[in-house]
Amino acid sequence: MRGDLEWGTVPRLVRSAAERFSDLEAVVDDRVRLTFAELADRAERATRAFIRSGVEAGDRVAIWAPNIHEWVVALLGLHGAGAVLVPLNTRFKGAEAAYILEKSGARMALTVTGFLGADYAGMLREARAVLPIVVLRGDAPAGTVAWDDFLQAGDSVDPADARDRAAAVGPDDLSDVMFTSGTTGRPKGAMLTHGQTLRSFADWAEVVGLRAGDRYLVVNPFFHSFGYKAGIVASLIAGATIVPHAVFDPSSVLGRVAEERITMLPGPPTLYQSILADPQLPDADITSLRLAVTGAAVIPVDLIHRMRGELGFETVVTGYGLTECNGIATMCRHDDDAETIATTSGRAIPGVEVLVAGDDGAEVERGLPGEVIVRGYNVMRAYFDEPEETAAAIDESGWLHTGDIGVMDERGYLRITDRKKDMFIVGGFNAYPAEVESLVLRNRKVAQVAVVGVPDERLGEVGMAFVVLRPDADATPDELVEWCRAEMANYKAPRYVEIVDALPLNASGKILKFELRDRGRSVLGW
Repeated sequence: MRGDLEWGTVPRLVRSAAERFSDLEAVVDDRVRLTFAELADRAERATRAFIRSGVEAGDRVAIWAPNIHEWVVALLGLHGAGAVLVPLNTRFKGAEAAYILEKSGARMALTVTGFLGADYAGMLREARAVLPIVVLRGDAPAGTVAWDDFLQAGDSVDPADARDRAAAVGPDDLSDVMFTSGTTGRPKGAMLTHGQTLRSFADWAEVVGLRAGDRYLVVNPFFHSFGYKAGIVASLIAGATIVPHAVFDPSSVLGRVAEERITMLPGPPTLYQSILADPQLPDADITSLRLAVTGAAVIPVDLIHRMRGELGFETVVTGYGLTECNGIATMCRHDDDAETIATTSGRAIPGVEVLVAGDDGAEVERGLPGEVIVRGYNVMRAYFDEPEETAAAIDESGWLHTGDIGVMDERGYLRITDRKKDMFIVGGFNAYPAEVESLVLRNRKVAQVAVVGVPDERLGEVGMAFVVLRPDADATPDELVEWCRAEMANYKAPRYVEIVDALPLNASGKILKFELRDRGRSVLGW
């Protein structure tokens, strides 16, 4: 069965999970409780609906929605139809989502209405995105189709046709195009296959010890590989129950841990820090917790001890990866000591090579810094419709150049010492200054802008923008902060703005970001 999972497809995995874990709960979402057999039936019905709507194998289908059970069913249904997932960040604004829909050539978009007051369908109309829209949950406005109506239309398709379509999907077929922001200022789509995904997360599930009967609170968003692949896919592989959680709040998480007897709770370090600081923790029943997986930021050794001692986790694992390598490259192991887990990102996963290299591409001496490079089955096929960007990222020998700086010890354990040249991480989300800067420049009052990451006690880092106004413009820092919040995802939006007469430049005219980072830290008292 292991080989079937590693080299198979998501549709084959769905059938396998239905056979292996038939009556176990697969998804629990409020009053909806689906066994693995029932989930497979719903997935097949969704596949019939996609076929009825005209979706062909290889078509891209976008999902722009929070963590709900409909997301899981839609994902499995579109994969059964041979379609390729394009997940959209729920924090995006209309223009950001519309760009990815157009860039990917998405055939349709599945979304919701009324989530945290956001009208995603309305935002797409305002952004002039022209494609069919299916509303997974909430009222379906004019010009869109409700999920139930979409499914009902598919009932006219012969179930045998859906099974044939699903059987035709191969391990080398694309499963998803995961868009990741880059230093060019525009998101790029990493193309990943079914075989890569299943093999990666079969290994992931084995390393962390995920097993049948585990109850997995998926707080990490489904639009991210941490929620989609390490959440949905890993649970189908191992037989764990998926419990989607749409909005993180420590009190509500503690409540669901008790109600659903949650055993698996991954997330960025800020998630555990928030839970540990919640006043309801002493009275909460968290005795079911067993597994934790974290990463995406520097982790204090004390946090690992507190997660074990105060939250009761038997296993705490950290790792490192990026979208271009399917979200996973290195992992700690469950029996590593607390210091290793806190201060390193573990060692390479099976079948994958990870090196720390110099400018010549050769491995540097252990203990010395260099660029982290990755080669193996997990590396993306390419960036979608970006041959030059692909060539810059993956060399002729198949090494993915991450742009991250790290040090590897004699055991092969990796420690990330610097992030991508300018990237900063806001509460577990990667923010790329070039992309943020291109968005800020849409403000007609702004002539120049440079964005850097500055320390933040709660989120780890946040953005700070240094702005040069146009000669005839007048604006305050607070005004520009509010404008940014309205125009881009909140993790991208700079929390601080400083208006300056000029940006510091070197002799070749490049902005001296390190000076701005030092200035920002000084202004904020760090």
